[in-house]
Amino acid sequence: MVADRAGRGRRAGRRHASRGRALRGGLLLGSCGVLLAGCASMPDSGNLKSVDASQRPDSQSQVRVYAMPPREGARPVEIVQGFLEALTSDDPQFAMARKYLTKKASRAWHPERSTTVLADGPNTDAGNAGNDAEGSRRYSLTGRQVARVDEQHAYRPEDATYSQSVHLSQEGGPGGNEWRIDKPPTGVVLGESDFQRIYRPVNKYYFAGPAGAGVSGRTGLVADPVYIRQRIEPLTETVKTLLEGPTNWLGLVVNSSFPSGTALKDPDKPLTLDDQNRLTVQLNSRSDDAGQTKCKEMAAQLLFTLQDLSPSGVEQVTLQRSNGSMLCVLSQDRAETVAAHRSADRPDYQYFIDEKRRLVRMSANAGSAVDPEPVTGALGTGDQPLRSAAVSRDEQRAAGVSLDGKSLYTGSLLSDDPLGKAHLHSKAKSEENRLSTPSWDGRGNLWVADRDPKRPRLLWLEEGKGKPVEVEIPALDGRVQEVRVSGDGVRIALLVKKGDKKSLWIGRAERSAGKGERPDISVLDPTPVAPQMEEVTAMSWAGGSRLVVVGRETGGVQQIRYVQSDGSVLPGTALPGLTGVEEIAASDDERQPLVAHSDDGIVRLPTGSQWQTVVKEGMAPVYPG
Repeated sequence: MVADRAGRGRRAGRRHASRGRALRGGLLLGSCGVLLAGCASMPDSGNLKSVDASQRPDSQSQVRVYAMPPREGARPVEIVQGFLEALTSDDPQFAMARKYLTKKASRAWHPERSTTVLADGPNTDAGNAGNDAEGSRRYSLTGRQVARVDEQHAYRPEDATYSQSVHLSQEGGPGGNEWRIDKPPTGVVLGESDFQRIYRPVNKYYFAGPAGAGVSGRTGLVADPVYIRQRIEPLTETVKTLLEGPTNWLGLVVNSSFPSGTALKDPDKPLTLDDQNRLTVQLNSRSDDAGQTKCKEMAAQLLFTLQDLSPSGVEQVTLQRSNGSMLCVLSQDRAETVAAHRSADRPDYQYFIDEKRRLVRMSANAGSAVDPEPVTGALGTGDQPLRSAAVSRDEQRAAGVSLDGKSLYTGSLLSDDPLGKAHLHSKAKSEENRLSTPSWDGRGNLWVADRDPKRPRLLWLEEGKGKPVEVEIPALDGRVQEVRVSGDGVRIALLVKKGDKKSLWIGRAERSAGKGERPDISVLDPTPVAPQMEEVTAMSWAGGSRLVVVGRETGGVQQIRYVQSDGSVLPGTALPGLTGVEEIAASDDERQPLVAHSDDGIVRLPTGSQWQTVVKEGMAPVYPG
């Protein structure tokens, strides 16, 4: 949820502000009315330094930043510096940045196609500035690239060395000698703190398609995280991005109810909420013939996508045809009847394995008294000692792994039926290399990893029983240690071991017809989720596009923090410290407390509070899923 990621702007830039470097070039802070221009002298020659507009005093989320045009007779270094600073402004169409370009370069430059995020902003090293020929200059921009946002607004981590050149020539002016950039860098390039100040994450929502290995039919919604500029008509831009369709990574397993080619009737007219938080959206002719069922699905996608853009949410969406007639109306309280959203089903209980190796449960309400009790059924008796378990999302069944890690069982949580035979056995010699904690997807199927070094496998059991299907993961380099399927069932988080290190990846779960009645299941295009962490030791889904992760950065200590499923990390998402965390669990309902297994036993973290011990003895905490 986007709400969990609030506060980005309030913290942006403070990491760099302490450096005390002077700001070069002119930038106007809109809400404060402060003009930062001419505050530092501009050198005639020399090297560019790292550009980080977040170094201005205490960049607040409500402060709008406007760039200034180049001054007459500006030297090449001023032009390059002014252009880079203009990229960090709140100029809707980058009109001011274009003033630093030649007319031909401005026509060919497309800033909306990509945003390159550098750790500390672009800079040039000594000796990189020089002449190509008389009347021209070239500067090499360098830095450590940490991510890229593409034309679809999708964020992808990229740990790479960035190096591009900026070329200038002289044109225009009374004497024809004004310096301008004729070869700018590709797209927008800026520092990470500026990116965090300027952009905000948004979850678009689409329906799980038939290729997804999760929720049944078209009722379940899947979050597709993107980044938009948070002060440049965010409501309108979010709607446009939703209508353009899902990102390439997710597009193969989800569907949009908007007909192909649907767009706003007037894309240049900003969308606004009325005084009752109702939104009217007029579409082009591609949606004119949509029936009521299809139209309400479209409206549901809009309602859930826009729910965090307004402090009080969007209460109602009205869709209009291209001629202005009403297509359909859908209110927020009716949206759940059209599309199942993960927040609709609040879990009743949290679960863990107690000191008697039984599956026990306690109320999921953090305000309730904590009194763990054995679950109903064979897994709650202790007759089959357990090391880990997973509870189905409807809380009617559970899967348990035997204490030695060799065997996987499933049983009812509603009756005292006997446990029956194991559905799966691992042949690994070492206990730590046997079966992982299992995970249920939204359709009621079970996933588990066999960590046997001689035959590592990711396995899928239809409805938690029958012969396991071996899942193909063609692009994964390493051995799966843990698996957690998202609430929508379309994405799967994998803790992967390579050598002595564990890292976190997310893949796209796809299903296709196999031989006979057994489907072919694959996990494709795995992408890194927490590349800034040297090692990840535990993880859990914590919402539509968010995970909670336990790990450590290079040279650091263990920490717990939220990360996004696209690999982005928001400032201030580190959670209160906890000693020796081995396992962690979170709910799709983000109002529920985190639960962890640490040196203090089973503990949980209510919102806005500190960790509280539940019991001193216990292990393997889980929420349904």
